[in-house]
Amino acid sequence: MDLKEIQNLIKFVAKSGASEVKLEMDDIKITIKTGSEEGKETTFVQQIPVGNTPQPVMPVQTTAPVATTPVATEQNSSDDNNSKYITIKSPIIGTLYRKPSPDKPTFVEVGDAIKEGDVLCIIEAMKLFNEIESEVSGKIVKVLVDDSSPVEFDQPLFLVDPS
Repeated sequence: MDLKEIQNLIKFVAKSGASEVKLEMDDIKITIKTGSEEGKETTFVQQIPVGNTPQPVMPVQTTAPVATTPVATEQNSSDDNNSKYITIKSPIIGTLYRKPSPDKPTFVEVGDAIKEGDVLCIIEAMKLFNEIESEVSGKIVKVLVDDSSPVEFDQPLFLVDPS
């Protein structure tokens, strides 16, 4: 794996929102951690020698700044408006699907009225498709995650107006 591929991997992990990714291949071991307290993302690359020739293993550390987007500041200013809404969060890590299958309509859209027990989306984790049901009744105000995107545990998925 060359430096360009490693840099592309770092960018992909930063965009995906994952906090840590470990990758092990035949001759390389990579750990990428994002969201450290210094606002940096750190990558550790460790070369593992192949064959019987003993060679010292030299870890290489690269640090790249994590891009901060204006979305974060917009989100903070809109938190006052969102305080009256209930946030439905992901109960598991996986890939979120808003449709039961590619040729079907989405489970819910902005403006849809939902009641307790309605299926809002599906999260695939380890080849298992888990239906995420609403625990509240109300109206969908905002969908916070795109279809077929990775989600983390406790990541906000939907905003619901309970009134």
